[in-house]
Amino acid sequence: MLTDNAAATTQKKSETYSGLDPLPKVEFKADDPSNRRRLPEKKIAHAYGVAKNEKPHQISIESQAFFENQNYFAVTYDSASTEKSLYLTFDCGYENGNTAKILDVLKEKNIKAAFFCTLDEIKSEPELIARMIKEGHIVGNHSATHPSFAEISRDKMASEVEEFENYLRQYYGYSSSYFRFPKGEYNESALELLGSLGYVSVFWSVAYADWDTKNQKGADYAFQKVSSRLHPGAIILLHSVSEDNAQAMGRIIDHANESGYKFKTLDDLSLPYIN
Repeated sequence: MLTDNAAATTQKKSETYSGLDPLPKVEFKADDPSNRRRLPEKKIAHAYGVAKNEKPHQISIESQAFFENQNYFAVTYDSASTEKSLYLTFDCGYENGNTAKILDVLKEKNIKAAFFCTLDEIKSEPELIARMIKEGHIVGNHSATHPSFAEISRDKMASEVEEFENYLRQYYGYSSSYFRFPKGEYNESALELLGSLGYVSVFWSVAYADWDTKNQKGADYAFQKVSSRLHPGAIILLHSVSEDNAQAMGRIIDHANESGYKFKTLDDLSLPYIN
């Protein structure tokens, strides 16, 4: 939170962590809260497969086709890209000193990424989140308390998204239209709801087991896992708590650039059904 003195005064310009004007609060209400339309509520755990030979895995292809065919505002990879585009994204739930190191590399390489954060993260790390915003990165909504959206009501989904969104608006003067499901768990009802609230649900087609801070295997391991799975249009999921990622980030970026890839932001997604 802001300091007691700041919170006690009328909020004015630059009275946010980012220095931007506070944005007005929003109110999100779930349409059809009891799901009378009977949208499927079966839990889906996002799967993507291991991409090889610069091609997305068939599982990713099928997931993307499903989102497109059902007109859900969701994306696994940029299937419409005519370039060797990459989208770098991170999930953030807590901090252990590696996010700043990653931001340093991204700044040096002039790469913009998306950081999907929980409410705890944006409350506890104001300088870090403000830095992301000031340096042109996207701060995405990863919910307030990180529940499985396949196990909560539509009303609860809306409140989870709203609570995060309004804190970001009030204390950072910032908003984005991107959401990532906690744990990668969702159902069709949740997909529909997030779209109705104006969000694009961002999944991924490239990732590896990097989240366990007690099982880091070194920068070479991280580099090999990520670089070997790149493909045109890939959305890369990494975790900012990984020391391996922090140490390998520069090499990953350089290798991708040398291989003809271009890093873009989620705002550059070329999929017509979400633009």
